[in-house]
Amino acid sequence: MGGLEISAVADGVIVAELDRPPANLWTIELCHELVALLDHPPGGAHVLRLRSGGEVFCLGRERAGSTPGDLQAEARVLVSVQRALRRTRMVTVAEVQGDAAGFGVGVVAACDVAVATAGARFSFPEVTIGLAPALVLAWLPRVVGERQAFWLTATGEALPATRAMELGLLSSVVESPDDLRRDVDDRVAMLRAGDPRVHAEIRDMLRAFAPLGEDDALDASVDRLVVGSLRRGER
Repeated sequence: MGGLEISAVADGVIVAELDRPPANLWTIELCHELVALLDHPPGGAHVLRLRSGGEVFCLGRERAGSTPGDLQAEARVLVSVQRALRRTRMVTVAEVQGDAAGFGVGVVAACDVAVATAGARFSFPEVTIGLAPALVLAWLPRVVGERQAFWLTATGEALPATRAMELGLLSSVVESPDDLRRDVDDRVAMLRAGDPRVHAEIRDMLRAFAPLGEDDALDASVDRLVVGSLRRGER
């Protein structure tokens, strides 16, 4: 059935490839593997390239629970993936070669950088099975706004990659899988030219400042700038 193939660190880069064709669905076990990697990356890891084999990126996850307890435990694992993607010290880059749906879109959106091919489409089809996607609605309005979040989850309409980029779900769109690999190669090289510590601080500040009003964020930035200035030159 395939699984999650995780490479060794090579020049600061790890590749994690989901290989479960045809739909590339995440299982709870694979979610645990990804969280472990994100929370405890090997030494020297700076950038994580997250991609999938086959024609689609990820059409969601396998639904295993049936009792209230099972469903709650399953939901907590899914939430742990979102949190781990946001708190990891690695820079995360999603290489989206094909369609993403539901939880798959959430993985893309939680990465720091996300590049997709022009033919990829993005959707939240939970409404078609009579489910309001609570996990999606916990983060989607912050990215696309409440009005767009309602429409996308209420209808399941699939977004083309260019529209997904306009709404903030993607960093860039390229024409072909070959272009995707070259574009991500270039972006990773640019990231590797920077300081992993500074990148980790940037990610932490984005999370810390997001819930604050502008004045509170500016006040909080003072101490952050002082600490960052004193740490210049550290590796």
